[in-house]
Amino acid sequence: MEPNCTAGGAGEEHHGNYSPNPSAEVAPGKHAVAEALEEVQEELIEHQPLEQEDLNFEKWKPKPKPKRTLHEKAFDVKTYLWNAETREFMGRTGHSWFLIILFYTALYAFLAAMFGACMWCLMLSISPYHPTHNDRVMPPGMTMSPQLDGHYEIAFNASDRKSWKKYAKLMEEQLRSYNDALQEQRNIQCPQDTYFMQDDQEESAERKSCQFKRSWLGECSGLQDPHFGFSQGKPCILLRMNRILGYLPGQGTPVNVTCGVKKGVPESLGELQFFPKSIFNLMYYPYYGKLRHVNYTAPVVAVRFNGLQYDTHIVVKCKLNGKGIINDSPTDRFLGSVSFSFDVGA
Repeated sequence: MEPNCTAGGAGEEHHGNYSPNPSAEVAPGKHAVAEALEEVQEELIEHQPLEQEDLNFEKWKPKPKPKRTLHEKAFDVKTYLWNAETREFMGRTGHSWFLIILFYTALYAFLAAMFGACMWCLMLSISPYHPTHNDRVMPPGMTMSPQLDGHYEIAFNASDRKSWKKYAKLMEEQLRSYNDALQEQRNIQCPQDTYFMQDDQEESAERKSCQFKRSWLGECSGLQDPHFGFSQGKPCILLRMNRILGYLPGQGTPVNVTCGVKKGVPESLGELQFFPKSIFNLMYYPYYGKLRHVNYTAPVVAVRFNGLQYDTHIVVKCKLNGKGIINDSPTDRFLGSVSFSFDVGA
């Protein structure tokens, strides 16, 4: 009987001391629901409205830095320039300065060498005598002189020397290189009415130039009348056709020059005289550039106005006429023509 009692008591003691694991009895689905509820509660806490204390932005402003004395600032500058403790000059040690100077020296030396090599290759590919791309106006433009400060207005009184002396001085300066002795010394006599072609020479060879003597301008040369007609109220002007490298004007026919009234009464212009002729002779073309055509003298046409009406504003237009010439461009008033005005008083 005792063994049975002992067994029975042992069994009761076993059942009394057994404590099962509660988590093992919770279903997996309930555990997932609990975690989801915790996440929702955390999100609600994050989205709660700010308290009044949090809306006080004054406490978030940076506090002002204490003012530093001049002595402290000077000490910081001195330390920046030379820090005896770390042996640094302007924030860098000697080794650091050596490396950075070496780096930039090598960098800029490489860039300079590359730039020099590019320029050398470029200079090898172009000619100093004849440009590969010519952006000059084709056909040519036209200019006149005398002009003061770029103004195409001639105003003077024939009896007032001071009013026209400046124009006569400009004319003298323009014609100084056309003096007969200088032309005979530098240039040669050329056959007229034909192009003076010199393409058979080497590219770098100096080209010869044709003579254009000042005496050919007659009454507008300043040799007989040093006042160029201004003292008589019969002024002279000089017309030039712009130089264009290799250009052959007129396509074998000399380019002619005409002048007329642009604004005003046509009769107020009076009689015109052209010296040496009213054409640009073909023997002065083509032009080979200032490096090869060293002594080139551009031809001019001088115009003397013998019958200008006094005390009248007259606008005159002189233009080039020839094959391939444009003289009526609405956008460029100097293309193939030039306009200027006269205001002449007695």
